[in-house]
Amino acid sequence: MPAVKESPILAKLEAAAQRVEEIDRTLSNAAVLSQPSQIQKLNKERAELAAQADLYREYCALLKHIVEAEEMLGDSRVESGVKDLAREELKELEAKRAGLDARARELLIPKDPRDDKNTFVEVRAGTGGDEAALFAAELVRMYSRYAERRRWRVEAMDSNVTEIGGVKEAVLLIEGKGAYSRFKHESGVHRVQRVPATEASGRIHTSTVTVAVMPEVEEVDVQINPNDLKIDTFCSSGAGGQSVNTTYSAVRITHVPTGVVVTCQDERSQLKNRNKAMRNLRARIMEAEREKQESEIAQQRKSQVGSGDRSEKVRTYNFPQNRVTDHRIGLTLHRLDQVLEGDLDEVIEALIAADQVVEAEEK
Repeated sequence: MPAVKESPILAKLEAAAQRVEEIDRTLSNAAVLSQPSQIQKLNKERAELAAQADLYREYCALLKHIVEAEEMLGDSRVESGVKDLAREELKELEAKRAGLDARARELLIPKDPRDDKNTFVEVRAGTGGDEAALFAAELVRMYSRYAERRRWRVEAMDSNVTEIGGVKEAVLLIEGKGAYSRFKHESGVHRVQRVPATEASGRIHTSTVTVAVMPEVEEVDVQINPNDLKIDTFCSSGAGGQSVNTTYSAVRITHVPTGVVVTCQDERSQLKNRNKAMRNLRARIMEAEREKQESEIAQQRKSQVGSGDRSEKVRTYNFPQNRVTDHRIGLTLHRLDQVLEGDLDEVIEALIAADQVVEAEEK
């Protein structure tokens, strides 16, 4: 259909549809059916292109109706009343076409290959002492609740709890398809404004908590030389240094070349703690490498936008007003209580949508 070829968007969708057809032909080949790894690879590629192929077919059907309506309007033999109906139909079809264009642009945005990975979420108390630690504990609970809503598995990898129930630092592993894609916008400084329980005069205090999000990486992604590791074992301890385990089950691993240090003391088994720590270590090293590669681009971007750093303050949680505000996109919700219960979808989806707009403009 000529109209399809005129659109760059449609040309890309058509290429996806043709590739899906090619994959289907390949999968029907007897020689390929005896290669499980090849079948898995092709099925994964097909799944990634299926939505684009379906949209291409839907777009072609719509264009056919548009052409028919336009031909009817240009036919001198058609009565004026029928042309009026065709004109109204054409308006509706063009509106649908605009909607398909928007869907196509979203589908064609390059996907972050890390989006489907499990993710580590690190929460650390910032300025504000005990109040910051208490709010850090609330963020850990919020993220755990959100993950549970999406039926993802949450595992505490490490934590440092204060005597009054706060959290100095905690590391969660969220396991589930698409976990990183939903959590990656949470990185940065989270600010809380409220009256602490210990404040007798009723003054509102401002404290901060930092959140870091990193995708989990497989062992094949990061090659770690065992000779580069310094592994220490020690007794697990709880709040105030109280002994939890009298055996040396807690593990601290230092990657000497990068200086990255991870600890794990949640399990009574030293082997289990060591395995957990290694998973965390691989993710940290991969993230450090990615940041190193992107540092030059980041410096260029910073020089263009001045001193405005998104990580300085990404979100504010105001308890007196029951308000949560994400400063990156100007979104304000007056239901902080629900957000802290893990109802984060509206915030996260708004961030994802804003990110897609930026990527589409840069493309």
